[in-house]
Amino acid sequence: MIKKTVGKTANLAKIAVIGGSGFYDLIKNPKWIEIKTPYGKTSDKIAIGKIANQTVAFLPRHGKAHHLPPHKINYRANLWALKSIGVKQIIAPCACGSLQENIKPGEFVICDQFVDRTKSRADTFFEGPHVAHVSAAAPYCPSIRDLLYKSCLKNKIKTHKTGTVVVIEGPRYSTKSESRWFSSQGWEVINMTQYPECILARELEMCYANIALITDYDAGLEGNKNIKPVTSAEVLRVFKQNNEKVKKVVIEAIKNIDKIHSNSCDCNSAMKDAFLS
Repeated sequence: MIKKTVGKTANLAKIAVIGGSGFYDLIKNPKWIEIKTPYGKTSDKIAIGKIANQTVAFLPRHGKAHHLPPHKINYRANLWALKSIGVKQIIAPCACGSLQENIKPGEFVICDQFVDRTKSRADTFFEGPHVAHVSAAAPYCPSIRDLLYKSCLKNKIKTHKTGTVVVIEGPRYSTKSESRWFSSQGWEVINMTQYPECILARELEMCYANIALITDYDAGLEGNKNIKPVTSAEVLRVFKQNNEKVKKVVIEAIKNIDKIHSNSCDCNSAMKDAFLS
């Protein structure tokens, strides 16, 4: 069923990186390709090139000019296009706000759970007549998560091994009341793009994991006088400041990604028992 969904195209790359806010390039002297999809245009052309002797695809989530707000990103087109060129493993850095005082700007979080608070996004490839319900109990690939965590440690970056990301619709930031509620639930970080990107990758049976770069404290953490509510300027400032750290972690992970055993996760069989018709 998945093969019918994505169609048949050449195997150009097994690994992909989806770049978030402030992360618009990765590959030197890439070949740029444009993939037509049943879901419309991707965020931008896809760059194909070599990193650490691996052929890698790179797609800027918001486009190279950051022209797409979170709720207008064509997540289905992006994931379909990557699958169609042979991608099996995705590393997806993203900018996130902290909901807990102990998770500080400049630190990384390797998320293991999400909470979806979006409301108007196309979030499945299976809209009938074939009905499917993919399991989302463990939405992020544990093998790539472990690889990313080890890559962070090697680069001596303060990193939290697990964390729940609450995904809001955007493009506005949270009110203080919303932010206080998210924090009170014990959720660690907040973002606008992890859903449905994460679950669409799972529907296409690709391994997917993120690196959440903490750029700010969210609006509800106002108890400490040194904590100021999030602004776009601050998000971009911190992301640009730490962009090289993100790239180092991604490249280190790509160097070692072949060491992951094919049976160490269930990502490539996520849809096995999902179909009802």
